[in-house]
Amino acid sequence: MIEKFGYKNPMEVPRIDKIVLNMGVGEGVNDRKKVDLAAADLAAIAGQKAIITHARKSIATFKLRENQPIGCKVTLRRKRMYEFLDRP
Repeated sequence: MIEKFGYKNPMEVPRIDKIVLNMGVGEGVNDRKKVDLAAADLAAIAGQKAIITHARKSIATFKLRENQPIGCKVTLRRKRMYEFLDRP
């Protein structure tokens, strides 16, 4: 990339630190089991266990309460990140 774009400093070359995959589960408000199934699906895709995310604050119009599970995420770094990036 240094030759292609004419970078003068090696620190100018872009690099990838992490890949974050997340999934919001709107139906998770009513049923906790759907969030668990979504986390299992995301873990199968990423090859790493997914973390269940929780609501930070209550929103009455969405019937959402604080600390209620609403989604899941996976952060891939180093070897797993490049393995995921190189998949066809």
